[in-house]
Amino acid sequence: MKEIDYSHYLAAVDAIRSSIDFQPEIGLVLGSGLGDLADEVENPIILPYQSLPNWPVSTVSGHKGRLVLGTLYSRKVLVQQGRVHFYEGYAPADLAFAVRVMFLLGIKKLIVTNAAGGVNPNFKAGDVMLISDHIGFPAMVGFNPLAGLNDERFGVRFPDMSQAYDRAYAAKVREITERKNIPLQSGTYVWLSGPTFETPAEIRFLHSIGADAVGMSTVPEVIAARHAGMRVIGFSGITNACSHDGEVKTTHEEVLETADMIGPKIIAILKDLLPQMD
Repeated sequence: MKEIDYSHYLAAVDAIRSSIDFQPEIGLVLGSGLGDLADEVENPIILPYQSLPNWPVSTVSGHKGRLVLGTLYSRKVLVQQGRVHFYEGYAPADLAFAVRVMFLLGIKKLIVTNAAGGVNPNFKAGDVMLISDHIGFPAMVGFNPLAGLNDERFGVRFPDMSQAYDRAYAAKVREITERKNIPLQSGTYVWLSGPTFETPAEIRFLHSIGADAVGMSTVPEVIAARHAGMRVIGFSGITNACSHDGEVKTTHEEVLETADMIGPKIIAILKDLLPQMD
């Protein structure tokens, strides 16, 4: 099991700190096709992942692979415009690297977003789902970002995950979407390793165990954040309705195209949420 030396995190922290003159308050991780939110950052400082020591580099279309730091809706933020995935060949510890750097920078609040397939038959392409809970299949069978020796500087050996997603923030999101008349779904997100999209049998199985949406990211970051005591809120952009019978095929191009439609809805929510994230 790969373990990352603490000095590797500190090197990335030092590189970021030397590039900014403010303290980021909130971290954001932007998923496939949802990177346009970074364009809203005022006075942005842009740091490509390649310029940061030890930083895992994104290889997937729709992930620009850079940090954008600045002011977003009155809050100082660090935006991760693109993430890395298990299917790219990265170890679970690599998937948690960015969040742990955020924690060492003093960030205590995290917003995660992803593009996901709708397992719930009531979901349709273009929906926004507030993540209420998750199922992390790779983590459940040993590919957990916390596996290996525990570093107490990040958190305890056995962190509680009973409330992985902050309920107070979720209540604020529901109030915002009701007031702004933005349709909102809520449900359980499932992390699978990818890169293959799911078979109809897998979709039926996921539905039977309570899954509402499925994707290939997010859970490792949430595990690392909760290990460190960070407050987390998460959104899935439902880019396609998963086929329970195999009659409809899914492509990455379709995912990106639909995510472009979802982005403005998530931006409208975050515009009101960020100022309220105490």
